[in-house]
Amino acid sequence: MNMILISTGIVTSISVLIALLLTLADKYIADYGEVKIIINDEKEYDVEGGQSLLSSLVAQKIFIPSACGGKGSCGYCKVKVLDGAGPVLATEKPWLSPEELQDNVRLSCQVKVKSDMHIQIPEELFNVKEYEMTLVEKEPMTDKIVRLRFELPEGETINFKPGQFMQIKTIPYPSGEGYEGCDEEVFRAYSVASSIKDTKHVEFLIGYTMGICSTYVHKVLKVGDKVLINGPYGDFYYHDDDSEEILLIAAGTGFAPIRSILNHMRDNDIKKKTRFYFGARTPSDLFLVDEMKQFEKDLYDFKFMPTLSRTTPEHNWDGDTGRVNNSIDKYVDEDTTYTAYLCGSPRMIEGIVKSLGEKKVPADRIFYDEF
Repeated sequence: MNMILISTGIVTSISVLIALLLTLADKYIADYGEVKIIINDEKEYDVEGGQSLLSSLVAQKIFIPSACGGKGSCGYCKVKVLDGAGPVLATEKPWLSPEELQDNVRLSCQVKVKSDMHIQIPEELFNVKEYEMTLVEKEPMTDKIVRLRFELPEGETINFKPGQFMQIKTIPYPSGEGYEGCDEEVFRAYSVASSIKDTKHVEFLIGYTMGICSTYVHKVLKVGDKVLINGPYGDFYYHDDDSEEILLIAAGTGFAPIRSILNHMRDNDIKKKTRFYFGARTPSDLFLVDEMKQFEKDLYDFKFMPTLSRTTPEHNWDGDTGRVNNSIDKYVDEDTTYTAYLCGSPRMIEGIVKSLGEKKVPADRIFYDEF
């Protein structure tokens, strides 16, 4: 047994050493010089070879969405690479469908720029900007969620669609009481929670997950600090259509884009029956309840309908219980035309989409944002 453990340890150590040497060689020995990135056959940029395509584009102030900060674990940073990218890596394949692979779609964070490259990106990404915003409000919503309100610099404004997200740049910070520090800059994606009419501010609802950015937001960031934020991004946003009723469904910080959609409906006096099914564990996990009551007064036919999954008799909860799916089964019928907006974890989204499908809600009327 000892010989097996020793052999395993030797093999593991050799593998780690080889990987480290390859990384160092690629970083310090390989010299790819200056290469060109040609975008949409229109724009041409000279960049230093050897960096990821994502990093090279960011250096040119072209921002591609990347919820994981370039770690290859979110699948957001997709671009079409016509040539110059090399073979598809194993780290990319889980995020690319057969159709995307056939269409030369790649994860820009995993593609190294080693030679001239031709790519295609949506034109709207050229309109994405980076702003140096100032944190003007920081308010706890629950023991794990805070509301942040940022103000744009004097003379600058922002335009986005209700439901879209932006990326916050986390700067290095030291260790503190109860949390580890960070020595790198990373981007993380968060949905905008505020009204699109307020072009001078953006708000976010951010949960504490002990990750790099959530730790920065909850433990380090303070009112008055300046933060680099870029965006907006995303094809999850409010759509005008002829449906009879709108279903808004979220859990946790998925509340954020739904709040922006509700603000949009109030700002534009949209007269459509709307129900917001919000999933939480206990009454202490509910927040902005008074604001939801105000929406019930201001909007045409709106109801906030939270459902709790971990209630006890001591909570004296008389609302719906269980998973949000239970509310769908209970209140959604097959004789109404719906448009649904979902925001939450992949597991939650999968369950809700299935429940809505059983209620004959068409797939093209179901919009969702996973996080």
